[in-house]
Amino acid sequence: MVTAVAVASTVTDPELPMLTLADLGVLREVSEEDGRVTVAITPTYTGCPAMDTMRDDLEHALRGAGYTDIDIRTVLEPAWTSDWISENGRRKLAEAGIAPPGAAPVRSGPIPLTLGPSMRRVACPHCGSLDTEEQSRFSATACKALRRCRSCWEPFEHVKEI
Repeated sequence: MVTAVAVASTVTDPELPMLTLADLGVLREVSEEDGRVTVAITPTYTGCPAMDTMRDDLEHALRGAGYTDIDIRTVLEPAWTSDWISENGRRKLAEAGIAPPGAAPVRSGPIPLTLGPSMRRVACPHCGSLDTEEQSRFSATACKALRRCRSCWEPFEHVKEI
C-alpha cells in the first residue's frame, strides 16, 4: 500500500491546480497510527472557500488508496504564509503564467494601515519585465492580484505575499 503521505502529497489545489497542496504549503502533516490517518491542513486565508474541496479531495484520494479511517483537521496556528510555497511550486506558478510571491513581510506587532497603492515590483511571468502595474488587488481568488505588463501588455495574476 502506498503511504498516506505519498497519497496526500499528490492532491492538487482546487484554485491553483498546477500545485499540489504540498507545493502550496497547505498540507502541514500526515500521520498514520493504528490504522488511522490524520491529515493537518492550513488555509491560505481565513474563510478560504477551497478548504471544503481540499478536505474532500484528500479524503477521496486516501480512500482510493485503501485507507478507511481518516481524520482531516484544519490547523490555524501558525498561520499560513506564502513563504511556505515550495521552490517547485513557485516554478510551476511561473510556468502557468502566474507570478509567484516574493518574500512575505516580516511583522512583529500590529499591521500598519497603508492607504496608498502597493508599490511592489512584480516581474511579468511572460517576458520577465519589472514594468508591471496592479490592475486589481483581488483576482479570481483572494490570494491573487491582477496585474498587467507594460512591456508585453499581457495581463497576469500574482500570488500575493502574506
